[in-house]
Amino acid sequence: MNIDIPEGQEPIGYVWGEMVPGIGMAAANFSLSVYEHTTLGLREFEAARLRIAQINGCLFCLDWRTDRDGEKVEDEFAEAVTQWRTTAAFDDRTRLAAEYAERYALDHHGLDDEFWTRMTAHYSQHEIVELSMSIGSWLAFGRLNHVLGLDAVCVLPGH
Repeated sequence: MNIDIPEGQEPIGYVWGEMVPGIGMAAANFSLSVYEHTTLGLREFEAARLRIAQINGCLFCLDWRTDRDGEKVEDEFAEAVTQWRTTAAFDDRTRLAAEYAERYALDHHGLDDEFWTRMTAHYSQHEIVELSMSIGSWLAFGRLNHVLGLDAVCVLPGH
């Protein structure tokens, strides 16, 4: 870990909540809002989220699976995300969500007219903005946690 955490403190809560409460709590609220207020389907949501986790290398994010009323993506889903270009497991929206996440993270200047034509054929303007904000949240906070080494000490509930 690259930040000193006092003994007995939970790392994420300490860094986000106590070290920089004015910034950290706002960031935490934004991060939670992505999950609480999404209108996106679970598969496209998780395809984009997992692709960002793969790019960021955030251990916590790679292990996390979003749960919607007891429903989660299948165990093989993360592997399908790595193969988003060719997997038969994805419909067009899910494939586009993974592609958008990857291009957003690695080549946002390369999002050309051809891409936007495909994107707007499958997603509404509202959904595109929502997906963009979600990807931005995952990209920023997953990298923040990985860079500070927090992802290695976070534990999923039940683990």
